Amino acid sequence: MAELHFFTGTMDSGKSTLALQTNHNHAARGRIGRIFTTHDRSGAALLSSRLGLTHEALEVAPDFDFWKYVVDTLTQGGRIDYLICDEAQFYTPAQIEQLAKVVDELQIDVFAFGILTDFRSLLFPGSARLVELADRMNVLQVEALCWCGKRATHNARTENGAMVTEGDVVVVGDVEAVDTDPAEVAYEVLCRQHHRRNLTAARAKAVALAPEPLPFG
Repeated sequence: MAELHFFTGTMDSGKSTLALQTNHNHAARGRIGRIFTTHDRSGAALLSSRLGLTHEALEVAPDFDFWKYVVDTLTQGGRIDYLICDEAQFYTPAQIEQLAKVVDELQIDVFAFGILTDFRSLLFPGSARLVELADRMNVLQVEALCWCGKRATHNARTENGAMVTEGDVVVVGDVEAVDTDPAEVAYEVLCRQHHRRNLTAARAKAVALAPEPLPFG
């Protein structure tokens, strides 16, 4: 029986790497799939991981219809055994419902990969619908770490080096090394405590290096 799988974790937990590995494993067994993504860090219709692995993908625009695409492909004599859907948090709830229909009506496996919450700690609509509809939900076991060493559970956005909690939900950026000049828009994984305190690695470093106030007297 086909199933709708949802693999989730924070940024930098290996979701795209697992998506690529999943595709490789199925393709190696002679199965034929399609890979989808949207707003990839590369800026192109490409499934890419931070390890440097890439694979061509189909871009999912807001008006893309998974059901129509699959039915049209099958009607024209094509074969689809499974779908790999990366960055699924950015899909619309209607698109998630289309994926569930592909599983139920056409018996095609769907493997969706995405993060649960945005930089405000609110569920992405696409991820929320996946939680509601997925046959299997898997939390990735590769733990991303906060700068303090604790398990990272939240995704933070920085603009010009400062953490922000307001703004557009979809702004493409990437995790930046803490010792480089901050990008205009970047992302960082934090534990709940430091996300709540808006304490990024750069801010913590700046506080640690700040001179102590001189004593009075």
